[in-house]
Amino acid sequence: MVQLTLGKALNAGLRQAMLDDDKVVLLGEDIGRLGGVFRITDGLLDQFGPKRVIDTPLAESGIVGTAVGLAFRGYRPVVEIQFDGFVYPAFDQIVSQVAKLHCRTQGRVRMPITIRVPWAGGIGAAEHHSESPEAYFVHTAGLRVVAVSNPQDAYRCLRQAIASDDPVVFFEPKRLYHHKDEVDLAAPLADAPPMGLAQIVRPGRDATVITYGAMVRTALDAAAAAEDEGISLEVIDLRSLSPVDYDTVAAAVRRTGRVVVAHEASREAGVAAEVIASITELCFEYLEAPPLRVTGHDIPYPPAKLEKYHLPDLDRILDAVDRVLDRPSSLSVAGDGSADGKGTQR
Repeated sequence: MVQLTLGKALNAGLRQAMLDDDKVVLLGEDIGRLGGVFRITDGLLDQFGPKRVIDTPLAESGIVGTAVGLAFRGYRPVVEIQFDGFVYPAFDQIVSQVAKLHCRTQGRVRMPITIRVPWAGGIGAAEHHSESPEAYFVHTAGLRVVAVSNPQDAYRCLRQAIASDDPVVFFEPKRLYHHKDEVDLAAPLADAPPMGLAQIVRPGRDATVITYGAMVRTALDAAAAAEDEGISLEVIDLRSLSPVDYDTVAAAVRRTGRVVVAHEASREAGVAAEVIASITELCFEYLEAPPLRVTGHDIPYPPAKLEKYHLPDLDRILDAVDRVLDRPSSLSVAGDGSADGKGTQR
């Protein structure tokens, strides 16, 4: 075991994947000499050379289009999108080509492309640098969507994504790039939990909080605070957003009967809405209260000074927990049956 930041764990995962398979190539803006904006690819150009670590023009559609061509020729391209909001110029390529080619060719062509996206807020950056576009890709059949929350998963899941024959959109919570934890670099990849498996990161008996990415740490902080009041919260890290591990989720809901789903992205038609709809279909008779969402607001990403009011925090999660447990909450204060006076729970 070694102590690594999440960023260094990603770097180690890329290095090991490139050592394991000489068909793994990296493409992105400033990923070579600079090592990427967040230095995730630092040192890889020196080790593997410019034919495997490729600095590209500032053209995301062209980057992903090039990756499609490389995949056709048997390579395993790993694309870095510099910031989450810059993925939109590549949206046509990802949705129309990357996600479709395997089915379009009746399985004759595979698209083993990994699209790395530094993602979400918490770093005080402007719009297009702090966005959460995961729901667009979750909605797109033919893509796997993964969101990591800790250095061990960053190292392990990135290697699994690169080794997968399916295209993977790989979300990395940029505000956790400097978070440090233990990573087992020596464990065989074959012994690792599957990339699509959710993880119970804290067991509990009173309610289940389901989340992913940087929000896992917020949920764990909320669970620790709730424990001081005698409330036992279970926290689930989804890890995979498409497909979702509903076996683990449903088993948790059947144990606690009360659910809160949290994410940074906007509320409307988000991942939380889909998870709650599926929970209702699978576990309706076990629910003791309506499941609740704690999300970002339905607005374009705000200026940095207002970011703290936009991102879900410990207090908002605990308020939702109070509601599913029928304890005094913001609804009690509002007195009108809603958290914001419009019949909308946010």
